[in-house]
Amino acid sequence: MKLLFVCIKIFFARILDVTIATFRQNILLKGKCVLGSLLAFAEIMIWFLVAREALTIPIQSLWIPISYSLGFATGTLIGSLLSKHFIRGEVGVQIIIDEEEKKDLVNSLKIRGYPINILHLESGFNSVPKLMIFIEVSTKNLKKLETLIQQNDPDAFIVISDTKKVLKGTMK
Repeated sequence: MKLLFVCIKIFFARILDVTIATFRQNILLKGKCVLGSLLAFAEIMIWFLVAREALTIPIQSLWIPISYSLGFATGTLIGSLLSKHFIRGEVGVQIIIDEEEKKDLVNSLKIRGYPINILHLESGFNSVPKLMIFIEVSTKNLKKLETLIQQNDPDAFIVISDTKKVLKGTMK
């Protein structure tokens, strides 16, 4: 019975500290240093207490490291989901399309108010004229943008990159 209690305690404590750790890392990537530091303190305090108990308990059982590991994995999942839901930011979207197919996609983007920049390219692979469309968009609008691109050009090459900061730009 004591083993079960210890395993459950370790499992849930690891979920908590790893969730905080994952969320903290994502907060720091957005430049929120003070909040990241406070979360780091809580994370390490929990980790220290749990690790100490897991390593010093007189019970020899494989269930203790299994609980520890499952808590870590579950905390990573929960922290990632929380980060995705609560941390808003901007992403840079680069779209490469054939120049002939530009009108439909470009017009659809403009009509919906996306601020776009267009660069004319020549493919090094087959010398076909291409366009690269640059867009900065809020993460809350990203799914709509992806759907719009796929509807207008299912063959578009799309690269999405996290943006740390936008200065003097226009975003939807």
